[in-house]
Amino acid sequence: MVFNRYAYPLLSAIAIVLIFSHAAVAFDPLDPTGNITIKWDVMSWTPDGYVAVVTTTNFQMYRHIMSPGWTLGWTWSKKEVIWGMVGAQATEQGDCSKFQGNIPHCCKRNPTVVDLLPGVPFNQQIANCCKGGVVASWGQDPSAAVSSFQVSVGLSGSSNRTVRLPKNFTLLGPGKGYTCSQAKPVPPTFFISPDGRRRTQAMMTWNVTCTYSQIQASQHPTCCVSLSSFYNSVITPCPACSCGCQNNNSCVASGSETIRSVVGTNISTLNNAPSIQCTQHMCPIRVHWHVKLNYKEYWRVKISVTNFNYQVNYTQWTLVVQHPNLNNVTQVFSFAYKPLVPYRSTNDSGMFYGLKFFNDDLMGAGPSGNIQSELILEKDIDTFSFKEGWAFPRNIYFNGDECKMPLPEDYPFLPNSANSNQIASLILAAFLLLTLLAFW
Repeated sequence: MVFNRYAYPLLSAIAIVLIFSHAAVAFDPLDPTGNITIKWDVMSWTPDGYVAVVTTTNFQMYRHIMSPGWTLGWTWSKKEVIWGMVGAQATEQGDCSKFQGNIPHCCKRNPTVVDLLPGVPFNQQIANCCKGGVVASWGQDPSAAVSSFQVSVGLSGSSNRTVRLPKNFTLLGPGKGYTCSQAKPVPPTFFISPDGRRRTQAMMTWNVTCTYSQIQASQHPTCCVSLSSFYNSVITPCPACSCGCQNNNSCVASGSETIRSVVGTNISTLNNAPSIQCTQHMCPIRVHWHVKLNYKEYWRVKISVTNFNYQVNYTQWTLVVQHPNLNNVTQVFSFAYKPLVPYRSTNDSGMFYGLKFFNDDLMGAGPSGNIQSELILEKDIDTFSFKEGWAFPRNIYFNGDECKMPLPEDYPFLPNSANSNQIASLILAAFLLLTLLAFW
């Protein structure tokens, strides 16, 4: 009786904690509404199925999908097959031996689909396809934050009553980290003709929402932060083992002959060979924040991003910084900049990204694997200070992943600050003593 009395409330509490902990992991406070939405629009019916346009829209402000691009998977609810695709392809055909004559494009119950590469023939393209799966973030370029393909589905039923929605959606972008909801029917999408005089609608529409979790993507951070300043000669490096620790097969020594075999090699052909340069922090990306100059009404910061991965070029990279003085950015050199204001009460976050055709590609480790920028910020006399590490960022994110920061006690500090306080205290004590003596 005692077990029956307490077991169910306890199990319910554990279930609630697990649900909310999972939700918290996927929640991004700097991009609270960010997600990737996959929309299926059934455009027409066929004798045994339908033709649909699948549109993937990246509503994340600063997290994009870089090369080698997205991979979308799902499970059919019945015994559907894919007769054909435009703008994408299934990675495996599966067992289509029961078909004769007209062979389906894919017979697998759980197909996996990838985008086509640029340059495919025009008869294999539709709008917003064929970019190798690369999708920009919404904050960078909304027009490039969309990817589409067309799919012809058979053996599915050919009406709203007989069609069953696919389930168990998965999204790689390009790695792990995304969790997708079940498909949900929504009001049909409307389409306006080019001349704006006619409106049509989809036969049927459903949405899938995918959210990102850095914890699910990787057990270690993927970047780290180092700090320096003009007022202190000490450079605070990235914390040791920020992205894991060295072992015999985890990295490539600088100047090693192994580098030649790694550089420019496709990911799929490396057989898990190490491609990251051996460092104390073992991160593929290091962001360095240097407090460079101090003016009367302004101060200047230099930002450097270094790639330690010999194999990966970071295309359309993004860098997000949290600092209270970002509400007064006066000028940014070499990078594009956009404030991030998810809440009206705060304005302490901003996104930096490369200028197109200039530095929007961060090349692999080596002489070209570095990009730099400087920014000038206007001082707020009520808050500005070089004391206690105020001039250094609170958090930094590269490509949407939070970077490992040094501990606050390791930040470069103002020299002789303690002595200055002691001198001020002695001067005050001497003044009080002279005052007392005068009255004595």
